[in-house]
Amino acid sequence: MVKKRKKFQGVLNILSFNRHFYVIGLLVLVILIVALIIFKIPTVITGIILGVFLYGFLMPLLVSAYVYDFSGYYDFAWVEELGLKKENPQQIVNINAGFDETSFILESHFPKANIQVFDFYNAKQHTEPAIVRARKVSLVYPNTQKIQTNYIPLEDNSVAIVFLLSAVHEIRSHAEKVLFLKECKRICAPNGKIITVEHLRDIPNFLAFSIGFTHFFSRKTWKKAFKEAGFATFKETKFTPFMSIFCCSS
Repeated sequence: MVKKRKKFQGVLNILSFNRHFYVIGLLVLVILIVALIIFKIPTVITGIILGVFLYGFLMPLLVSAYVYDFSGYYDFAWVEELGLKKENPQQIVNINAGFDETSFILESHFPKANIQVFDFYNAKQHTEPAIVRARKVSLVYPNTQKIQTNYIPLEDNSVAIVFLLSAVHEIRSHAEKVLFLKECKRICAPNGKIITVEHLRDIPNFLAFSIGFTHFFSRKTWKKAFKEAGFATFKETKFTPFMSIFCCSS
């Protein structure tokens, strides 16, 4: 079962899950406009102030629409470009942080594989309103198992590919992230791969999300985490200027 994505679903998700930020932003915009009028700020300065505000307000939505609605991310053509389908994997694991938009799509791309899905969402730790709202509308893949980040209930060397798609940045502690990646490495077969897709804390994402880019981690941080987890290879492929695909193997 693959639920067809609606037009602009990516950006609509952003608006829905983060609506508290946008409501506050609109209130701030109204107050700002009133203040500029009351204090009779010169037109040029007013234009600059409003321009900066609107840039920070609208740019995340425009970039999100580009990445999630127009780049082909959810078509998963990039999976074929990485040569993953040619390997004909039998065992695939997909791990999410409480919001799953990809497991059914993976199933359609790997129809002969056994796909197991795990969710490391922790209600006590992951209390952001956006995550809570996302979980209410997330599709749940059959037999999805709840796990802790320090243990994946699978045997050693049993999985061909582990997909971590826009999920692991929710693990904010570096030590916890390394521990989780060690678990991913443990379940990977000798020639297995970990495929991680993430926004980075870099210039393009700063221009896109301004201060919001601090929610992501730098390439250096990811490389350090994978190295400390024991992975022998770390290869980055850019998927749009705003997202990176890390392919790591043991």
